[in-house]
Amino acid sequence: MAGFLDRAKEQAQRGLSQGKEKVEEHQAQRTGQDLVRKLGAAYYAQQRGSGSEAQVQQALAAVEQHVAQHGDSALR
Repeated sequence: MAGFLDRAKEQAQRGLSQGKEKVEEHQAQRTGQDLVRKLGAAYYAQQRGSGSEAQVQQALAAVEQHVAQHGDSALR
């Protein structure tokens, strides 16, 4: 009986761990999409004359930092 409970506990912990990884992956993707959207808005504003090159570079740096931390898959 104790072996069964140990296996059940181990499986439950594995499931929680996998769930947590999926949530973190989803949050990284969501953040990446938001950063890319901000980069696009900064570029558009620059092209329209109401934004600056500095704003575009700042947004691009934020995207690059996010990719460095989470990989390219975080932009999907």
